[in-house]
Amino acid sequence: MQVILKEDVANLGYKDDIVNVKSGYGRNYLIPQQKAVIASESAKKVLAENMRQRAHKLEQIKLDAQALAAKMEGVALTVGAKTSSSGTIFGSVSNIQIAEALAKLGFEVDRKAIIIKESVKEVGAYKALLKLHKEVSVEIPFEVISE
Repeated sequence: MQVILKEDVANLGYKDDIVNVKSGYGRNYLIPQQKAVIASESAKKVLAENMRQRAHKLEQIKLDAQALAAKMEGVALTVGAKTSSSGTIFGSVSNIQIAEALAKLGFEVDRKAIIIKESVKEVGAYKALLKLHKEVSVEIPFEVISE
């Protein structure tokens, strides 16, 4: 079953992508949650026309994301966390703390765009991936220190 995504869906695609999904996933989750529509011929024509009209705006969004990525290239974060005497963190560091640390530096970033591949349970140096656009991403190193 082909559907047109109305918003970004993790591990599936980005807004306005035409993707193949199993019919149960499409009919029982994506369409009722207003995340997708069935990719009929008329829906594809409407999508093509909308994409043609928004091409300039989408190019500007991509350029803005590239400019923000260029500014963030040299950024290194320090995140404080409560730890035990052995250096183990009580809880873990998540994308919320990374977004707050970036906000303190003046970068307003959606926390959902931050991906931490490994679990942060100890003091040390880690890396987070920040997806600013579907074609633009930047890797941000951060260090977890004891408070």
